[in-house]
Amino acid sequence: MRDSSLKILIVTSEFPPQPGGIGNHAYNLALHLSQQGHRVKVIADQRSRSGTDEAHFDAALTFSVKRIKLHNFRFIMYLKRIVHTVKSTKRTTHCIVTGKFSLWNVAFSSFLFNRKTIAVVHGTEVNFKSILIRNSIDFSLKRFDKIVAVSKYTKSLISELNKEVVVIPNGITVSQWKAPNEKMKLKGDPVITTVGRVSIRKGQLNVINQLPELIKTYPDLHYHCVGIPTEADAFIKVAESLHINNHVTFHGSVDEETLKQVLDATDIFVMLSTESSTGDVEGFGIAILEANAMGIPAIGAKGCGIEDAIVCGKSGILIDTNNSNEFVEGISKILGNLSQFRSEAKAWANTHDWSHIIKHYEALL
Repeated sequence: MRDSSLKILIVTSEFPPQPGGIGNHAYNLALHLSQQGHRVKVIADQRSRSGTDEAHFDAALTFSVKRIKLHNFRFIMYLKRIVHTVKSTKRTTHCIVTGKFSLWNVAFSSFLFNRKTIAVVHGTEVNFKSILIRNSIDFSLKRFDKIVAVSKYTKSLISELNKEVVVIPNGITVSQWKAPNEKMKLKGDPVITTVGRVSIRKGQLNVINQLPELIKTYPDLHYHCVGIPTEADAFIKVAESLHINNHVTFHGSVDEETLKQVLDATDIFVMLSTESSTGDVEGFGIAILEANAMGIPAIGAKGCGIEDAIVCGKSGILIDTNNSNEFVEGISKILGNLSQFRSEAKAWANTHDWSHIIKHYEALL
């Protein structure tokens, strides 16, 4: 019989209500483990100056969250993380860790306690270009009893550890991704969309660079970008230099209902992620599954964690990032059999519902 009284500490470098894939993953781990009857506590940084948003968010949770308050001297925050981690582990049976700073924290703290530890690795935190940082992460991971990678690609980044790594994909809450009550009409035929921070890693620039070739076949095609516009100004200049800026729209960050309306009006979701100069990589591509849950098939990049997020030929198409011919062919294949791709996309997303994913973590515990 499953022991439903495990005491689980989750130490994370990100946590809602601020955005971030690592934080979203940690939140769902905590939520679903607590729903299974486990006693869960989270240690996370306070990321806003006042802490008001976090306090309101935490008050509605079914598990406890300890926020490490912002401090002008980061070293003070590091010390507080370690102190609270060591204190909290005395009252727990298992410690799940996610995010670079948290890996260092718990690896160091583990010299001071004896509890089962699990590291969750997403991608970027094990792909830094600095040899010093890479070695420190490798040393930290070797301190953990078990390691989880969110994709086979992420697992490949730590193959040198010679340590068993279990692959458990990212999850979504499928019920949250239903068609919106109100419809939105987006410019374009077809409409292709990327959701994510506008950055080199998320690949919007890769799509923009290929638009001149795409519109030769699809002259009315329009590319919509939704997300924090970090590098949008620079990307707009590239679009202008290619004379295709009238085929691109940056919507900025939008609320959840507007996001659903955008996705509902989209023909194909696109994520041509690429590695940044600092080693920032796409470990999985959760936004793809969220689009899939609404019946939107995807075109994604080979050579990164997106390969685990798309069943090529069913939920979408995988292409070489800079291959315009493959991009055009992918669009044609999907549009030529859109009903089947939509059905397969929904079915694929359903297999990643957190009700299924959490079972894999319980098996580890």
